[in-house]
Amino acid sequence: MPATLQPKSQILNSLVRAFRRNGYDGASLSRLSDETGLKRASLYHHFPGGKEEMARAVLISANTNFQEAVLGALDQPGTPKQRLVAMAAALSNFYDGGKETCLLALMTTGEGREVLAPQVREGLTGWINTLASVLEQAGQPQASARERAQDAVARVQGALVLSRGLGDTKAFERLVARLPHDLLA
Repeated sequence: MPATLQPKSQILNSLVRAFRRNGYDGASLSRLSDETGLKRASLYHHFPGGKEEMARAVLISANTNFQEAVLGALDQPGTPKQRLVAMAAALSNFYDGGKETCLLALMTTGEGREVLAPQVREGLTGWINTLASVLEQAGQPQASARERAQDAVARVQGALVLSRGLGDTKAFERLVARLPHDLLA
C-alpha cells in the first residue's frame, strides 16, 4: 500500500514508535517522516498543526489505550484486591514486562513539557484518581488512598526508567508483582 494511503491509525502507530524512541525533542520531522514512510507534506495533511499536533494525537491515543487496558481492569467486578491484581497484570502487559517506556514520561522533558502538559496531566490524574477510588473502596481513607495511588504511579514510572536504564526488567517485574499487596497493606 502506498504510504499516502495509510489509514490514520497506522500512521499514529508509527508516530507512537517514533516518539517512544526519541521523545518529543528528538522526534524531528525528518525522523517522523522516516518512521511513517510519509513525506512532510503528507504528515501535514494529516496533522496540520505539525509535530505538536502529532505528539498530542499520540498522547491522546496512549491515554485512551491505557484507560482501556489498565484502568479498565480497575473498573471490572470483583473485590478491590482482585481488581488490583488485574491492574498489575494489565500493567505488565501494557509495558511488555517493563521493556516499553511510558510515553507520558518521555513527553515531560524539554520542550514537550510545556507543549504537552495538559495531555500528560490528564493521563496521570486519571490513573491516580481511578486507583485511589479502588483503594477507598478497600476501606482506606480518602487522603491516604490518594497518597498511595500517587506513590504507586511514581513507583511504576521509576521502575520503567530503571528497567530502561539498566536494560533489565527485573525491578519492574518485582514491583508489579508486589503492587497489589503493597497498596492494600
